[in-house]
Amino acid sequence: MPQLIAVVGPTGTGKSELSLNIAEGLARADGGAEIVNADAMQLYRGMDIGTAKLPERERRGIPHHMLDILNVDEEATVARYQPLARAAVTDILSRGKSAILVGGSGLYVSSVLYDFQFPGSDPEIRARLEQEATTLGPGILYQRLAALDADVASRIGPHNARRIVRALEVAEITGSPVAGMLPDEPVYWRQAHIIGLAAPRPELTARLDQRVHGMWAAGLLDEVAALRNAGLERGVTASRAIGYAQALKQLEGAATEAEAIEETQQLTRRYARRQMSWFKRYADIVWLDYDAPDLVERAMASVTEPTSQAPR
Repeated sequence: MPQLIAVVGPTGTGKSELSLNIAEGLARADGGAEIVNADAMQLYRGMDIGTAKLPERERRGIPHHMLDILNVDEEATVARYQPLARAAVTDILSRGKSAILVGGSGLYVSSVLYDFQFPGSDPEIRARLEQEATTLGPGILYQRLAALDADVASRIGPHNARRIVRALEVAEITGSPVAGMLPDEPVYWRQAHIIGLAAPRPELTARLDQRVHGMWAAGLLDEVAALRNAGLERGVTASRAIGYAQALKQLEGAATEAEAIEETQQLTRRYARRQMSWFKRYADIVWLDYDAPDLVERAMASVTEPTSQAPR
């Protein structure tokens, strides 16, 4: 029976590998599966090493969707992503296959799993707020947001300038910043099996630190140098990606390689903690140890269990 499956969790826990194994298991048992990317940075063409994007030769012949759909000078937004990803899921299911949503970008995952409509955007308001964030700093805008809605502000945090700007934009358009937030008790878009991969923090920290060293050894600096010619530095989203922003600093002479690597490691560890905090809120998630010897068997068992979810 075709179904929607989500494989989520912090970066570095093996989500891509597990998704391939599940897809192969379903091919043997239930008509097969295709994979839909839910990593915001893997939407970009050419951003491969720093995003741990699976090369096509390693995808085992399993179709992947929502990869390489943006140029690096385009802005990635969840409002743009949601209808495209849902269309991919709907198409896969209509062909009798299961759709496996894979990634660690929490809002992108949630935008597919849950019934949520994104408010519109106003380029003039957005440009004005972004200019204020640049000149005044995100702290001033955060204080403004907190005065409007302390709960929304606390959910976003004082350091996420893009989301602060978006919340203030939504507030100007709709009258309330909460219109741009996922509800506390979301309704499912359609029934889904959600698998979360977890790792003990010390083990994950060591894996992530080594992964960053591996990115530089694999040629991240050359990748970023090539992407500069494609407009990376003009990209609002891509230029700020963890690893890419630090490699740009190194290329510009603003950081040594050791400094760029260390900063990338720190930001990656912080990002992994935020990912865990985000996915822990999912009520129906089945958590599995990333290195369990029977990981694939347990994952396959979980996707055959009936769900009690009530989609719209």
